[in-house]
Amino acid sequence: MLLAGALAARGDTSAALKESTAHAQTNFEQARTRHRSMPGEAAAAWQFGRACFDLAEFAPSSDQRAALAEQGIAACRLAIAHASNSAPAHYYLGMNLGQLARTKGLEALGLVDQMEAAFARARELDERLDYAGADRHLGVLYRDAPSIVSVGSRSRALARLKRAVELAPEYPENRLNLIEAHTKWGERAEAARQLQALQASWPTARTNFVGAAWAASWVDWDQRYQQLRRKLEHSRPPLAAPRQKL
Repeated sequence: MLLAGALAARGDTSAALKESTAHAQTNFEQARTRHRSMPGEAAAAWQFGRACFDLAEFAPSSDQRAALAEQGIAACRLAIAHASNSAPAHYYLGMNLGQLARTKGLEALGLVDQMEAAFARARELDERLDYAGADRHLGVLYRDAPSIVSVGSRSRALARLKRAVELAPEYPENRLNLIEAHTKWGERAEAARQLQALQASWPTARTNFVGAAWAASWVDWDQRYQQLRRKLEHSRPPLAAPRQKL
């Protein structure tokens, strides 16, 4: 999700967005310096790719987002050239391809296969990376992509989203994505069950994911959580009237 755009639309840019943007900018500059000083080092390359993705989340324009994504793509492909079995290199390649796709409109469909391949390879190499990130992003990709002209698939989306929750149930994004999928498909009972599990894990997550790196994410997660609660509460069927005694 593009946090900057989402938060701006909600009027929640203030302190959380500024804090996370500054953190991403600092990491980007440090990673770029390291990558330039060690251009053949695979780890430095994918770490710069990760920093490009993170900063692109807060890019104020599509052009700036695309420019950051393209730098990240190039860095991750360089990392793969030097270390083909690097799970983070494949993973952040997929992430930056996703950022680029968000700037392309209908042209984004041409990048979907590359995204799918990058995440699938990362998943083969390390399915626990970034709190089951490969499964998480494959699930969202399969959930949201068109099924006729692209890779959209309800069954594959559900398999990957469930697997992400199995691998990293403590990470709020994983269960939020799954609940949103069940809600989208009208599976309200399962959505409500997953929401209850998310509610139980929420206090612990609050203590585990702290600091500038997570500030904007929490604004987004809190908003989505509250929206799902309201939606599921309002969609409950009315209680049947009690039968009159004969």
